[in-house]
Amino acid sequence: MTASDLQDLLTAALVKQYGGSRRRWKSVLGAMRVYDPATHPHCNWSAAPSGSVAEVAAIEALLDRVRGEHPIVSEG
Repeated sequence: MTASDLQDLLTAALVKQYGGSRRRWKSVLGAMRVYDPATHPHCNWSAAPSGSVAEVAAIEALLDRVRGEHPIVSEG
């Protein structure tokens, strides 16, 4: 899975669960950061969401779940 694929997966999950537009959730989610797996062997990606308190809480909860399912991604 690439970082772009992960961002699409997260955005689709947020739209499905909370409604709203893909554009808004993608904006709130922000860009995915990908790190070298050699220095981050358990999870090599992160996101820094920005938005309302409720939006950030929704994203953080989803990120915690998805990290277990997709801990390592490639850039792209």
